[in-house]
Amino acid sequence: MRVREKGDRGVVQSVVLFLGVSVLSGALAAGLAMPLAGLAGFTTEKTSETLEDLPQQFDEVPLKQKSTILAADGSVIATLADKNRYPVKLSAIAPIMQKAIVAIEDDRFYEHGALDLKGTLRALAVNQTEGAVQQGGSSITQQFIKMSLIEKANTPAEVEAATAATTQRKVAELRYAIAAEKEYSKNEILEKYLNLANFGDGAWGIQSAAQHYFRVDAKNLTLAQAAMLAGMVKSPTAYDPTNNMKRSKDRRDVVIRRMLELKVISVNQANLALKTPVINPNLVRKNQIGCGNSAYPFYCDYIVAQLKQNPAFGKTPKDRANYLKTAGLTIRTSLDPKIQAAAQKSIDEHTRPGDQAIAAITIVEPGSGLVKAMVQSKKYGGKKDQTSYNYNVEKSYAGGFGGFQNGSTMKAFTIAAAIQKGYSINYKIPSPSPLHFEGSKFSTCNGNVTVPDDYQPTNSTDNVPDPTMIQAAQKSTNTYFLQLSQKVGLCPIAGLLKSLGMYNAQDGEPLEQVPSMTLGVGYITPLQLSSAYAAFAARGKYCTPLLVTSVRDAAKKQVKIPGTDCKQVLPEAVADGVNEVLHQVMEPGGTGNRLKFGNSDLAGKTGTIQEAKAVWYSGYSSKLAAATVVADASPPYKRLSGQTLDGQGIHDASGSMTAGPLWKTAMQGALQGMPTTHFTAPDDKTKNGDNEDLPYVNGMNPDDAANKLRQAGFEAQIAPDQVNSEESAGTVAYTDPRRRDGAPAGSTVTIYVSNGNRSGNNNEGDQNGDGNQGQPGGQPNGGGTPGCQPWERNYPNC
Repeated sequence: MRVREKGDRGVVQSVVLFLGVSVLSGALAAGLAMPLAGLAGFTTEKTSETLEDLPQQFDEVPLKQKSTILAADGSVIATLADKNRYPVKLSAIAPIMQKAIVAIEDDRFYEHGALDLKGTLRALAVNQTEGAVQQGGSSITQQFIKMSLIEKANTPAEVEAATAATTQRKVAELRYAIAAEKEYSKNEILEKYLNLANFGDGAWGIQSAAQHYFRVDAKNLTLAQAAMLAGMVKSPTAYDPTNNMKRSKDRRDVVIRRMLELKVISVNQANLALKTPVINPNLVRKNQIGCGNSAYPFYCDYIVAQLKQNPAFGKTPKDRANYLKTAGLTIRTSLDPKIQAAAQKSIDEHTRPGDQAIAAITIVEPGSGLVKAMVQSKKYGGKKDQTSYNYNVEKSYAGGFGGFQNGSTMKAFTIAAAIQKGYSINYKIPSPSPLHFEGSKFSTCNGNVTVPDDYQPTNSTDNVPDPTMIQAAQKSTNTYFLQLSQKVGLCPIAGLLKSLGMYNAQDGEPLEQVPSMTLGVGYITPLQLSSAYAAFAARGKYCTPLLVTSVRDAAKKQVKIPGTDCKQVLPEAVADGVNEVLHQVMEPGGTGNRLKFGNSDLAGKTGTIQEAKAVWYSGYSSKLAAATVVADASPPYKRLSGQTLDGQGIHDASGSMTAGPLWKTAMQGALQGMPTTHFTAPDDKTKNGDNEDLPYVNGMNPDDAANKLRQAGFEAQIAPDQVNSEESAGTVAYTDPRRRDGAPAGSTVTIYVSNGNRSGNNNEGDQNGDGNQGQPGGQPNGGGTPGCQPWERNYPNC
């Protein structure tokens, strides 16, 4: 028994003292008295001063509610929460639950004011006798106030202040309780209390607790269930049945017997409840808070990162993160579980978690930008064969890997820029391997760049000597597209890439304008590439990738977020031309032929980077577009050959053979059940080109010829090496394209200067400067060997 020290007041003296102070402060009118703990030794002067300083009203704290991320079909992707809580009205809480909590926590709740004086005196007498706190004297209203103050706390220091064992805090809680009793009815206080309470194991509020432990709504709780939950409020961790079943049962039974003692339930009801198992462990829901517990963790994490950038959710990233977890938002996304499942099935069929190589797939909807699926071979986590990197997205997002070099998938953009400039999809260019064009210049947005002397690109597949654009795309002929990009100019290609959301995913900078740009440059993500290719499928309409389609707050009101952002970046006719060229890649003779399926038109392009450290396949129908990459993601990056994929060593990595099967399986499943679609056929202008007449410049001074070409609306460059020609040395021998074929307006015309050597050349008398060639830079139609361009030295007729 505790011995009272000098200055301690007796029980009756302490109570009488506070009652006096309460009368002076107006508290007695409400039938209230001071909380028990800390009452002894509290002087009249200190009490009066404290009461005068306290606020006279209680401002309710908004409940921290969980936010829910939903898929497009309304299914739950993830729950974001500081506390897993779903508030409900008292009418949605079973009456037996209301009776249970009142019985065990404050059986005179509906009879007293903010403080139960009778219960206080009883508990104070017991505690004084025992020398320590054995019984609590806080009413449900006082507990509600304490819970609210803790709920309001946002920092550890604030939580400590809200729970400090000081007399001042307890007096403050009482004054708040007085104000709450004036402002709210008893039922309102009970409702708020049950929604605030902690029920252990991450369950906050009665609805979340009912769902967590029993998978029922709060309105359907039974006596045994209600008694267990009511008993947990005193000590949520100690009485958590997932921690200690026996302790939880003992506490539950105390509640049941107290309800029987108060005649809230009958003997028969009590006996049945006492015999009921506390919980069925198989029914307890796992705590699924956060993206790490989602079925789609990478997609979820990327969504949360995007939302944290929205100023509508707070001034700072910290404020936004807190808002997302506490505001009770309903976040609907673009993810389509059916399409996601198809993509995941492809990953499951073609990869294994322990593979050395990684694979990633993103699928988007043309015309809307909706990101329908995002999958990868490495699972989310920090264990072996897991990763926190999202291989589908840019590095500016904290978990983003930042892409891979994308190889020849870039040729699609050269095709688009060429068609837009007027080049025909049947435009021919002789394409030897290797291509010798060292010293040649490429125009950029900031001048010219020169081909390095040691750069001699080759082709990885055989093709006809002078392929058309379609034939070059079918075989992914490098030397064709290098020359085509030189004729088009790198600036138009760069501008198109920018308008299609293509930038370096490592640093956010524009893709570099270098001679090899069309063969792959910078680092690109599957999300970027699938969205860019989707613009071709949508006949030139590019849509910024969209993952979050709507956000509603706890009151079901719309929260402003960025919506669909689409713009026409290519004329429809140009996109139709691109679709025709890439469609032929998937027809007989094309590198993507083996990936063709179904009756819908499909289009696509392979991509293999230098040394095959990454391989791609990106393709689409009118309904969906997907980009697939297989790569080494462990620096320093190594070639894929010899690494494992699907548990087996990769022998000869390529876009069609390695990444292609992943693309095919994913798209086959994703498109299943969708209507058959076809691309719009290109018009005659796209098929045949849109060429302007070239001025006659043969025999002119090269600089004068270049000025004349520029005045006519063309770009002009002078080749560094001289060629055999009938023209006088130092004058223009011919141009590429030749005059008779013309060239698209604004395209680059290369001027070749004569060395004065007529040997092996029959340009004399050719007043058109055509060199007897039927196509610009093409193979001769006969009648001798024309003046060959520097890179044509390996061409048979040169």
